[in-house]
Amino acid sequence: MEKLWGTTLSIMGGAGVTLEIFCVTLLLSLPLGLLAAMARLSSVRPLGRLMELYIWIMRGSPLMLQLLFVYFALPLVGIRLDPVPSALLAFVLNYAAYFAEIFRAGIQSIERGQYEAARALGMTYTQMMRRIILPQMIYRVLPPVSNETINLVKDTSLIYILAMNDLLRVARTIVQRDFDMTAFFIAGVFYLFMTAVLTWIFKKLEAHYGRYDM
Repeated sequence: MEKLWGTTLSIMGGAGVTLEIFCVTLLLSLPLGLLAAMARLSSVRPLGRLMELYIWIMRGSPLMLQLLFVYFALPLVGIRLDPVPSALLAFVLNYAAYFAEIFRAGIQSIERGQYEAARALGMTYTQMMRRIILPQMIYRVLPPVSNETINLVKDTSLIYILAMNDLLRVARTIVQRDFDMTAFFIAGVFYLFMTAVLTWIFKKLEAHYGRYDM
């Protein structure tokens, strides 16, 4: 029992690193994704093309390659980052691109008549987006955003390539040291718990924003 408790405590330390990468990435990539989606839909053609290129690069290359590029290639041009900032930069840029496409599709799914009605009521663009478009968009994009958020929990395991002691790397180290698979089981329980909490949160959000769907 003492050994099991020690293993659990060690894995909890790794879970802290996983949660740090997850929380910071989510807090930064969601607003950046929304801004990128707005820029993608902008009437300023060069800006839209630039966002399209950014999204294509981020979605078209593996996240692991992006992590390696940020950590090992940027120093070649004089930009040196520690493992945590490197991981956060790669994760935020990657997930902001995915969220941007989700938000773009959500905004474009709103019927054109609602835009025209808002303009007829004398609303500014900001008022129209805040009061009419975005509340409906949020409800419509919650399922794909939920999927991406859960994927983010699992993708945090990729930071092992930067020698960061995340949840899975700590578990693997214990298994290799003790020749006991218990650590993998405990790590799995942690991952399932985190995804269960996220699933519950998104269900609550869907129930809240469901009243905006028309």
